[in-house]
Amino acid sequence: MSSSLVESESSRSGALRVADDLDADATAAAAPGPASAVAERRWTPRRIWSASWPGLLAVALVVIAWELVFVSGWKPDYVLPSPAEVGAQLVAFLSQPKFWQAILNTLLRAVIGFGLALVIGTVLGIAVSASKVLRTAFGSMLTGLQTMPSIAWFPFAILLFGLTENAITFVVVLGAAPSIANGLISGIDDVPPPLLRTAQVLGAKGFTLYRWVILPSALPTYVAGLKQGWAFAWRSLMAGELLVIIANKPSLGVQLQYYREFANAPALIATMIVVLVLGMVFDKLFSKLSEIVRVNRGLGATLL
Repeated sequence: MSSSLVESESSRSGALRVADDLDADATAAAAPGPASAVAERRWTPRRIWSASWPGLLAVALVVIAWELVFVSGWKPDYVLPSPAEVGAQLVAFLSQPKFWQAILNTLLRAVIGFGLALVIGTVLGIAVSASKVLRTAFGSMLTGLQTMPSIAWFPFAILLFGLTENAITFVVVLGAAPSIANGLISGIDDVPPPLLRTAQVLGAKGFTLYRWVILPSALPTYVAGLKQGWAFAWRSLMAGELLVIIANKPSLGVQLQYYREFANAPALIATMIVVLVLGMVFDKLFSKLSEIVRVNRGLGATLL
């Protein structure tokens, strides 16, 4: 075996030992005993109720406030329908194949756009964090792109791609990728210096240092960036579906535009509620992923 191979293997082994020692310490500090761990995982009726009642209370308060506004006659019922009328429209949606096809098309666009943004944002984040030149050149630009409203990109996207799927995907990627890149950059910047020095003393460098030390340490902040990136992607997608209407391809955005044009307020609000619920479901999934990552590293679960 050549000396370069021996050195590479030694570097990788040293980095692995650092990562394993840190994970073992975090697990020992954060993990409860066997009995309490089983108890925490068990979904008892009391635990289900404790997790559910705040959300149910929020929904009840919103519905009560909505009903009070409706009863007050502030707006005519063809502009602001009652909660009961919107609820009936939601139930009617469940039996319409076109409604489920619209959800499927919207979710497919979201997954494709966010997947591309994930790859681009991750590669960009690693490159910018590893190079002072790239950080100086693109650091502020990433923040500017992140704060730029996604709706402002659509005239340019339509000019480039026309009224096609590519125009929507282009804006979704531009909306999500900067947040993902910034999340990864922040996570890499927050890696503890003693950990880096220890890994380098043990021989870790280059790709080995990133693969086994830096990226695992940056994972909690990176996942937080993914959550924020998804929020930007979802907002960009809804704006795109309102502006880029493709024939014979139903979507939630197209339904919103259609019901607005025909002044069908109950169906319009019902579709808005579906968009809100889907966004909340995916936000909850990313929050759960963030909680798992943080707990596994002994950081404790987030409150949001």
